[in-house]
Amino acid sequence: MQHKKRAVVTGVALLSALALAGCSGGSGGDGGSTADAASCAPSDGKVTLDFTSWIPGIEDVVAMWNEENPDIQVNVQTGPNGNGGTYKSFFSQLAAGNAPDLGQIEYDALASFRVQDGLEDLSACEDVVAAEKEFIPWTWGQVTLGSDGVYGIPQDSGPMALFYRSDLFEQNGIAVPTTWDEYKEAAKAIRAKGGYITNFSTADINQFAGFVWQANGHWFSNDGKEWTVDLTGDESTKVAEYWQELLDEDLVSTYPAWTEEWNNAYNSGEVWSWNSAVWGANSISSGAPDTAGLWSVAPSPQWEAGGKSAGNWGGSSIAVFKGTDHLYEAAKFALWLNTSDEALTALNESANIYPATTAGLELPSLQEGVEFYGGQKIYDVFAEAASQVNPDFVWGPTMTQTYADVSDGFQKAVTGSGTLLDALKSAQESTISTLKSQSIPVAE
Repeated sequence: MQHKKRAVVTGVALLSALALAGCSGGSGGDGGSTADAASCAPSDGKVTLDFTSWIPGIEDVVAMWNEENPDIQVNVQTGPNGNGGTYKSFFSQLAAGNAPDLGQIEYDALASFRVQDGLEDLSACEDVVAAEKEFIPWTWGQVTLGSDGVYGIPQDSGPMALFYRSDLFEQNGIAVPTTWDEYKEAAKAIRAKGGYITNFSTADINQFAGFVWQANGHWFSNDGKEWTVDLTGDESTKVAEYWQELLDEDLVSTYPAWTEEWNNAYNSGEVWSWNSAVWGANSISSGAPDTAGLWSVAPSPQWEAGGKSAGNWGGSSIAVFKGTDHLYEAAKFALWLNTSDEALTALNESANIYPATTAGLELPSLQEGVEFYGGQKIYDVFAEAASQVNPDFVWGPTMTQTYADVSDGFQKAVTGSGTLLDALKSAQESTISTLKSQSIPVAE
């Protein structure tokens, strides 16, 4: 049964007080969902859903669903990643009333869609509410946006750990650091050998946010009435000043990330470690093929000796867009995609998706030793890290702008024009200005 969509927003700058309250006010009371929220009841007859994603091999996974569910068929469309153009398309489609039923949205972008009233509240669906217990708690927190509503089904996560050249550390008698203080001392020893302990990226602000996350810092909060922006809190300042010291002392390289120059630095052994997310395992193996078998993974260094805290870098959800006529079927498909053994296995095999469910972390493919990492069962480290991520980290509603402004400031800082903390201060001011320009209530 085909269906028509209604336009639910008139532009990406539009925000109603009700939509803001829905972002953090709770859906069980007086503002969690709009008055025309769809009912989560089965549709009559055969249903066709439209779904947009950028996951490699997603077509094959969807084909598995279609074969098993002749009355709920899914048409999948692939495109560039979210910030590569898909999010812009989603907002345009919402305004025009022709958005797909479902779309892939990263955790750090969900709030942007929520404040535009572009997402259905899935808490109307009993199966969704019951599924909460299947997910790693902090991933569920990412899709509830601090409310009683549910605005997506967690798909994957990016718990962070330390990738390091175990051969170089061992050959040079340098202990694998367990604290950030030890990490700095190791950086000095490695620099004396002519190398760098890691590369500081001015573009991967998500990584820096992961460091702040690990330190239990917060950049945004929402009390149901207004947003608070705090990019310069104590934890953020501590992280910024730490990395500023490493930059000032020439203890880290600053190659542009994801370039041949960056790959060569790791492939040649010039750079010895990378504090990255679980998906970084594939980035290293593809970018530094000559180092196969020489890498290992350890827990991220801690701010306090004996600490057990992890940051997160990345992760996506499958959200249902406002305007769908088939909330029940869309939620059913999203749950299958992100909880069933067959879908999780296929996603892991085709795109190395690291599941957001606790059961998914036990996939057979994640229990094996990885040859590139000397046969180490590296996913055991990430499974432990996934359980140590603070569930209360909140993303703001204009993250694309925030990331861009922080990145601009970081680029200046590595050339000696200002500091990382200066960049955060400037980005905080510009973020507050952007929120105000979009009529989004913000605390002074």
